[in-house]
This record gives sequence, structure tokens and C-alpha cells, in this order.
Amino acid sequence: MKKNNNILLGHGSGGKLTRRLIEDVFAAAFKNDLLAPLNDQAIFSLPPGRLAFTTDSYVVNPIFFPGGDIGKLSVCGTINDLAVGGAEPAYLSASFIIEEGMEMDELSEIVRSMAETAASSGVSIVTGDTKVVERGKGDRVFITTTGIGVVRDSVDLSPSLIRPGDAVILSGTIGDHGIAIMTRREGIEMDVPVESDCAALHTLTRDMLSTGGEIRAMRDPTRGGLATVLNEFAGSSNTAIAVREDSIPVKEAVKGACEILGFDPLYLANEGKLVAVVAKGSAEKVLSAMKKNPLGRDAAIIGEVRESPKGKVLLETSIGNMRIIDMLSGEQLPRIC
Repeated sequence: MKKNNNILLGHGSGGKLTRRLIEDVFAAAFKNDLLAPLNDQAIFSLPPGRLAFTTDSYVVNPIFFPGGDIGKLSVCGTINDLAVGGAEPAYLSASFIIEEGMEMDELSEIVRSMAETAASSGVSIVTGDTKVVERGKGDRVFITTTGIGVVRDSVDLSPSLIRPGDAVILSGTIGDHGIAIMTRREGIEMDVPVESDCAALHTLTRDMLSTGGEIRAMRDPTRGGLATVLNEFAGSSNTAIAVREDSIPVKEAVKGACEILGFDPLYLANEGKLVAVVAKGSAEKVLSAMKKNPLGRDAAIIGEVRESPKGKVLLETSIGNMRIIDMLSGEQLPRIC
């Protein structure tokens, strides 16, 4: 008799199938001493310092895409939310909502991807949960990850600290993730395929903070893209932010796809980039440290903070005009992360 290789409702019952799923798929991949007892919680110690705590859910469609998958995305996304707050990521939890009928091999591949990403980032997945919903009530798998990290006492980052004269630094090209998802979702073949930039950014933020430069704030431009982050910075600091279109790095393949599909790369999601606002006197030192890290080799100073118009983001176009960049009123691309 052929073994069933799909998720069954029984895998979420709390009985033998659940135990087998947890032991064979999750515990085997995430193996570590804190997870091994399979208790309802993980108990651990942390080094001295303030704690950063974050959580996020991932519903990306498709779940496999050029440059990553929903598993890698969920680990990187939570690490990045900690890292841009100046934290050193330490521990993650992972919760899965799985649709009945999902192939076990697909789930195992996603879990392996999470384990590899966590291990290479020096973090441990130490607790979690699994639920199964009826066929048609989900979309194969949704993942929620929660992260804890430690922030050194010397680190203080907040958009409220942004001041006129500060420099705005972008760590690399924008729009890669959004275009990778869109082209795979729609089955669009490109002469030069675009891969997601999905990556854990904590080594980059560590290098930036180690310079001792005056970094005011950092954020990763995921949903809503670069334009949204800049608007959040301007609004929180009651300043204006002016950026130069020609200084914003965008891959030619992404530009071409945006022209064909009618997208603006400023609003596309990124999963391996960050935006930092840095005091003018520290900008070159921080930028130099970023460029030495593979995740920041294309980093650039793209603009500066101004007194007015308060709460606004201005874009100097390639032909010298200025226009206001606002937040999107809706979602440019749904199910992007």
C-alpha cells in the first residue's frame, strides 16, 4: 500500500500523527538542546542588555520563488526586524498553519530552508506550534515567526532622533523581491531573471553599529517599499526627506519589468535591504563599512533630511524636477511576504 505523502487533518489532531509530524519534520530539522524536550515553552538565558521582541506572519504566494521560499523569508524577515532595531538576534519561534493536502515533501523542504537559514545566521528556533485547516481553507502553508534579540545599552535608534542635515543611506538595489514574486506568480519569462534579495541583515547592521557612527534610525523596506519607509521617517521626525532618483540603485532587469508591468520600484517590496538615516558627519564612515559587507556592496547615499515641507518626501527626478512621493493608498502587490 502506497504511503500517503500529504498533510492530513489528523496531523493537527494532537495525537500520533501530530507527534510524528513534529518529531520527523520540525524537531529533526530545528534540532537544538532548547527544543529537544518538546515542552510547551523554551526556557533560556540571555546576555545582559535590553530585549527586542518582534513577530510577523508570512502568507507569500507562491511559496517557492527565485532566490528563496516562504521558510527562508520567515526567518530572514524576523531577523531583519530585530536587526534594524540594533538587536543581535538570538531565538525564534515558528508557528505553522498548514492546509490539508499539502505535500509532505514541500513542507519538509520549507522547514529545511528555515533550519539552514537560522543556522547560518547563528539563531535557534526553540519553540513553535502546528495547526492543520481543511482543504480550501488555507493556501498550503502560512508561517508566523517571533524573534527575541539583545540590544546593547549604547544603541539607541528611533525615527524621532532624525534631524535636518542627516544623510539617507540605502543598502542596495530595490524592487528585486517584488519583481521575483510577480514574475513567478504570473509565469512571466524574462531574458534576465530577477531573484529575490531575501537575506538576513544582522551582519550588516552589526558592521554599521561597530563604526561608532551616529545612526539615527534603520528600517527594512518590505511591504510598501522604499517610499513607505521614507514617509514613515519623515512623519515620525516631523522633517522632510529629499532623495535623488539617479542615486537610488535599481537593476536594469527590474526597471524593464516595472516599465512593462506598470510598477514603480519605489513601492516594491524588498526582503534583504535596509534604509538608514545617519548624521552627516558619520555618513561616509558608515557607508564605507556597509560596502565591505556583501549585503551592502551596492549601498549609496540617496538623499538628505531637510527642515521642510514637514512630513513630506521629495524626489528629484532624473530630469531635475521635484515631486512628492506619498504612501500607497492600497496594496500594489498582494501576498508579497
